[in-house]
Amino acid sequence: MRNAELRREARLRLAIRLSFSRVERKNNVTESKGGKMAMVCQSLIPLLLLSAAISAVEVQRPRGVPLSKKHFYVEGKPFTCLDDSRTIPFDRVNDDYCDCQDGSDEPGTPACPNGSFHCTNAGYRPVFIPSSRINDGVCDCCDATDEYNSGASCPNTCRELGRKEKEILLKLAEIAKEGFVLKQQLIQEAKRGLEEKKTKAFELEASKKQLEEKLEALRTVKEAAEEPEKEAKERHLKAWEDEKAAVRAEKDNARMAEVFIELDDDGDGFVSLIELQSHTELDTDSDGSFTETEAQALFGDVDKADRVAFEAVWKDIKDKYISESQAPAETPQEEMPHGETREPRSDNDSENYPEGEIPEDDDDDDDQEEEDDEEEEDDDPDEADYNRPPAVQEKKDDEGTMPPYDGETQILIDAAQKAREQFDEAERALRELDDQLKSIEKETNSDFGPSAEFAYLYSQCYEMPTGEYIYRFCPFNRVTQKPKYGGSETSLGTWGHWDGPEGDVYAVMKYENGMGCWQGPNRSTTVKLKCGRETAVTSTAEPSRCEYLMEFTTPALCQEPKTLDSMHAHLEL
Repeated sequence: MRNAELRREARLRLAIRLSFSRVERKNNVTESKGGKMAMVCQSLIPLLLLSAAISAVEVQRPRGVPLSKKHFYVEGKPFTCLDDSRTIPFDRVNDDYCDCQDGSDEPGTPACPNGSFHCTNAGYRPVFIPSSRINDGVCDCCDATDEYNSGASCPNTCRELGRKEKEILLKLAEIAKEGFVLKQQLIQEAKRGLEEKKTKAFELEASKKQLEEKLEALRTVKEAAEEPEKEAKERHLKAWEDEKAAVRAEKDNARMAEVFIELDDDGDGFVSLIELQSHTELDTDSDGSFTETEAQALFGDVDKADRVAFEAVWKDIKDKYISESQAPAETPQEEMPHGETREPRSDNDSENYPEGEIPEDDDDDDDQEEEDDEEEEDDDPDEADYNRPPAVQEKKDDEGTMPPYDGETQILIDAAQKAREQFDEAERALRELDDQLKSIEKETNSDFGPSAEFAYLYSQCYEMPTGEYIYRFCPFNRVTQKPKYGGSETSLGTWGHWDGPEGDVYAVMKYENGMGCWQGPNRSTTVKLKCGRETAVTSTAEPSRCEYLMEFTTPALCQEPKTLDSMHAHLEL
């Protein structure tokens, strides 16, 4: 019931407008007399001719309907809402009342909140605006068709806008044309480069096979030369070890003889249990007492040992025995005047000076001296030997260093070393050759575009300085950021993949897994490519935390330009 009333009210308003229009035309005709009537008729003739000319090219359709949807609006036939929700008589189209849920029955009025109005904008580009902007007093369409009943004074600016856009399109077309020519050159260079790399890879593969055969031959030579070298070195080392063992045995026998004489207090040519017990360091159970039983265990079944029998005892005691000549002597205390005692030396150096005369030491110098002392101790490996037991020092000094190889052994060593160097050189050359093959394989298998037009960017880098940073963009590798006035470089991402929309996937590059932000994600960069004559970074930004945006111009993205007529055809509809 309510809908019917609203429809009647809308039709009433429309009828009132038509009535006022008829009355105005009638008054104009009534007031025309004689010559005025002739003048009116003459003035109507060009208007009628213009109307006829316009009607010859203009496609008649309801206000606000685009040409692409004209076939849905056939005058005299019922109109079906574009969402198929219902069918209504055609006279309800643009009657200022919303019948369709999608607002398609009111393309030229603001009746439907979800409707849209099509601005024809002849001479410029057509656009759609929300139907709520119809007759709101604001000129949204450059041809002023959206303000047909608001009284707003809207000049038609479509031609001027079209002229300006045409100039822009001409400039863009020129850039695209030059860029496309460069792109064709890049494609040809990429093809030649690909063929050269394939040829290079084929040559490297042949060289690799030869080098592998050479390496195996050199390995055989090396192993053959190392075998006699190893045997000669082992013989030399064994002779040196035997020599050292003989020297050690001789010194051990000499020391044993000295100890025997030292223990034989009565000089009877025997060492007795009592004589042995005088050396408490030989205590076997480490209880601080060297008992007769413990001494007897060393002598076995006898009570004393001559020089020959003492050899068995010496093997058990020589590591513990301390010669009387090596025993620490008691340091006699300095005699003091009667009744006086020496006070312990204070650790505080200030007590050695009268009050007020304490010298001021530089703590830093002291610390530095301590550090220097520590370094000197660390730098002198022989320094530690002075803190070792005398036996250890004597062993080191007596053994000395291994004598040089004899002439025959040295010849074998030189031959083996030469074989090793030749083998190492060939092995290093093979590794370098493998690296070249891997690099070529990586480059030739990379996605450089449909015709490899982006291949020229590989192994190149482009920089753009800003107020604080220098941004460095290395296509197919990484993006970095470095402070202009010192500081370390920060990774903003490494090459990930092409990330453009469907149909234009090569318009965007994605770089991921850069340096992590503090309590945030790893940095990443999106690089948007644009057609241009030059190859350069044109802008950088950080639209959100740790996510960077970079714009990059390259002729590789330029497409074959359309003719100006085809580019501007939509402006003439």
